[in-house]
Amino acid sequence: MAPSLQDAKITFIGGGNMAAAIIGGLLARNIPKANISVSEPWDVNRNKLADMGLRVSASNTEFSAEADVAILAVKPQVARDVCRELGESWGQKTRAPLVISIAAGIQLKELKAWFGAGGKAPPIVRTMPNTPALVGEGASGLYADEDVSKDERELTSALMASVSQATEWVSEEKLLDVVTGISGSGPAYFFMMVENLISSAVSQGLPVEQATRLATQTCLGAGRMLVSSPEQPEQLRRNVTSPNGTTHAAIESFKAAGLEQMVDQAVRAAVKRSEELGQAMADS
Repeated sequence: MAPSLQDAKITFIGGGNMAAAIIGGLLARNIPKANISVSEPWDVNRNKLADMGLRVSASNTEFSAEADVAILAVKPQVARDVCRELGESWGQKTRAPLVISIAAGIQLKELKAWFGAGGKAPPIVRTMPNTPALVGEGASGLYADEDVSKDERELTSALMASVSQATEWVSEEKLLDVVTGISGSGPAYFFMMVENLISSAVSQGLPVEQATRLATQTCLGAGRMLVSSPEQPEQLRRNVTSPNGTTHAAIESFKAAGLEQMVDQAVRAAVKRSEELGQAMADS
């Protein structure tokens, strides 16, 4: 039976930005610092984490043997060696830690093969968080097979909820590529939209500082309406769009330019690239 999030011993394999964001979310939920450890090769990152009162090490195996959960947060290019190192160190354990992988693009079958090099592979969850997790407003997609128990799923959901306002389990691993296309890459789509709103306003005479404040707050306000309103996005759009008014003129311009098709093509391009990167990792 998996422990509760409050009681679980959690070790991070890698201490970069996303790991630091999750750690921050856990500490904000009053998870004891004594229950969190980090292995991180870079002195700068390791020292920052040590300054937070966490146990840190340059060794991937020092804390992982005692962990209930190991969060794999390393670069994809070093993941194979790290997984094999950990798997060999856990080879004699009756029950290895639950592994939560946030390593982008690495499929479950590869993770199982690498971790299983020293024995049986541990239970593994793949998750795709996005960068708004850095401010506690993330959206995460998750996938696991039958080797992960209900208790372990609940523990994973609770852990990712520390930085994600939406944690969505998908029924097939390939759907994580769709999650990447929507929420993983999605923040950049909105940043680009705001970037162009500012550019248009400035070209028509509004000072850049004012344009930036207005555009960014509009994006924030609209986002809050989306998550707090019971109405669907389509209805919220209609509520703002008076017949033959200014918004109607803008919406008609979007339609004429093929916005719906452009968004669909953009998401499909991101999904396709995610699939390609996953396959490249499998072939390497």
